[in-house]
Amino acid sequence: MSDLVLTERVGNVLVVTLNRPEARNALNPALIDELSDVLRSADADSGIRAIVLSGAGTVFCAGMDLKTFAQGGKFDGLVWFFQEGIGTPVIAALNGSALAGGFELVLACDLVVAAEEAKLGIAEVKRGLFAAGGGTTLADRVPLSVALEMGLTGEPVTAAYAWQIGLVNRAVPADQVREEALALAERIAANGPLGVTMTKKLIRQRRWAEPDEVTSVFRSADATEGARAFAERRAPVWTGK
Repeated sequence: MSDLVLTERVGNVLVVTLNRPEARNALNPALIDELSDVLRSADADSGIRAIVLSGAGTVFCAGMDLKTFAQGGKFDGLVWFFQEGIGTPVIAALNGSALAGGFELVLACDLVVAAEEAKLGIAEVKRGLFAAGGGTTLADRVPLSVALEMGLTGEPVTAAYAWQIGLVNRAVPADQVREEALALAERIAANGPLGVTMTKKLIRQRRWAEPDEVTSVFRSADATEGARAFAERRAPVWTGK
């Protein structure tokens, strides 16, 4: 593995950093494949209960590497993440702008903490393309009129405005993004992992739980531990079982 993706463990949180600052963290096949491997590995690690995804330098991600695209490069290594996601909650920590494919990467995350002046947008139409990585689902997050304007004009919005319309969870000064994202991740990681995973799944799918899903969590060792910890006025010790 190269250094295109950096990782740092902070308790039960994994901080993942896109590391192509000289190219504004543009997504080329090598970076995409490495990020895909990191995300799959993190999701399989029961000790990792939340992920913070950020970018090196002053830009989160400028989207697809157009030079590589023009040369016929393949960019399908993260399609599974855009479409299916992972069970572990992912928080996008936008140290800077997220555009085109970079913005679609944000949409695949669960929560977003962004620098107030960061720009967010799907600019693909400006290059004769369209947002094939999930950007066309934007109307699931914001009013249809806003989604259409962003998609058809290709013009970005600021994170401060994105917060006003519910597209991001926090818009803070740039030097507070990592701290705020980690604090949010740690609050998630402190909760029962089975309950968190099921909650994310059901909210994402916008549905009620099936009986077997209720049983799998409510009859788990973690559910018993949560009840006992509450009764004994102590912090629970989760096992993910």
